[in-house]
Amino acid sequence: MQVKKSDRIALVGAGLVGSLLAIFMARRGFKIDMYERRPDMRKEAISAGRSINLAISTRGINALARLGIDDEVLSQAVPMRGRMMHSPQGELTFQPYGMNDKQCINSISRATLNKALMTHAEKDGHAQIFFNQRITGANFDTGEIFIEDHRSGQTRSEKYDRIIGTDGSASAIRNEMLKLPDYSCTESLLEYGYKELVVLPNADGSFKLERNALHIWPRGNFMLIALPNFEGSFTCTLFLPFKGAVSFEQLTDDAAVLAFFSKYFADAVPHIESLCETFSSNPTGHMVTVKTFPWNVGGHALLMGDAAHGIVPFYGQGMNCGFEDCTIFDQLLEEMEKANSELDWQLLFDRLGKMRKENTDAIADMAVENFVEMRDKVADARFLLEKAVEKVLQKYFPGRYLSRYALVTFSNIPYKVALDVGEVDNEILAELCDGLSDPEKVDLQLAEKLIDKKLAPLLVPYTGQLSLAASH
Repeated sequence: MQVKKSDRIALVGAGLVGSLLAIFMARRGFKIDMYERRPDMRKEAISAGRSINLAISTRGINALARLGIDDEVLSQAVPMRGRMMHSPQGELTFQPYGMNDKQCINSISRATLNKALMTHAEKDGHAQIFFNQRITGANFDTGEIFIEDHRSGQTRSEKYDRIIGTDGSASAIRNEMLKLPDYSCTESLLEYGYKELVVLPNADGSFKLERNALHIWPRGNFMLIALPNFEGSFTCTLFLPFKGAVSFEQLTDDAAVLAFFSKYFADAVPHIESLCETFSSNPTGHMVTVKTFPWNVGGHALLMGDAAHGIVPFYGQGMNCGFEDCTIFDQLLEEMEKANSELDWQLLFDRLGKMRKENTDAIADMAVENFVEMRDKVADARFLLEKAVEKVLQKYFPGRYLSRYALVTFSNIPYKVALDVGEVDNEILAELCDGLSDPEKVDLQLAEKLIDKKLAPLLVPYTGQLSLAASH
């Protein structure tokens, strides 16, 4: 079917990805009806139901820059230049993310970003958002979505030419697709929960912890992290198994909570506001990896963002990955519009899904692996030696040796390439670190041979893209 700017398009979910996609489509002249189950967060104080902090890096910034709103968004973000590790004894170790201060990730409030994107989506009148509207189902043959109004309880249906589901990891649109033949989805629940706490600013508004860092208290199979907020506070998140000797099931009262934090996170306890009260009142979140395919029903319906590929938060790429979906969708739409005025929705949807599937699967796998690194390996001597050698290689072989983290966080190289590069990096580092104690004494001749033999073949196709983007 041909693309027409007069097509009725329903966008289900006005979260981050949905709102960003609406801006892209509205600027191309499409008229969008967006349905959001929550009230308008710009008018009512509501919980987003998710972590209140996000880490935006190159892929996300690239999407915002394509729309010219990157500077506006980043003016409300706090740059994090590395990890600040907190040992059980309270010792601090800083591990930079990049090779310079410009390579950083940016902590931003989810609500602040979502509100800004909603406002931009509605700006020119091409997109309108209907709040308190829960989608209960869809009929892809007729183009209907079935809607329940939260306030009145009344239900109705609306017909659309296109239905795009950006309604998160529990997507109603995906659930409808899974009723069709040859559609599949796997949901892998991490056996860990998370609980959010808060560190308030000092009386003068200053930060109680180092401002430009992501703080981590790694403790083997669990950890506490803290991300800075623009106004001076930190959002802390405890990641802990649901069950076991050290787990959420053991923290049943204030005494147990205080004893646990005093034992494992003693230097954090004085800073956490109303620790026991907040721990008791805040919900315990779940984390799930969602992999589904196909992402579309012909040219009628499409999934994007967490609805198509939910990932755990340990690479800080959930939002960045969803924003990259929008970037590539817009690039494909632009290419097709330039090539032929009669564009095909099904071709567009098919191409997006096929281009993104292996990459979103790759970042989902890397996110789980990075959880192990953050909670455990960052305190391991061998791991720290390999990371130190990696810094040496990046210094002596710039653009030739690149880490997986750098490719994921500071470039737009496909995630699958970053995954493959990371596996080769591990092989190189293992060989170079065998018998080594001082990273500065690494065998650079051997390193160059290994880089040319093993790494170069993976990176050569992307030579023109390897000047790693610097975050703002």
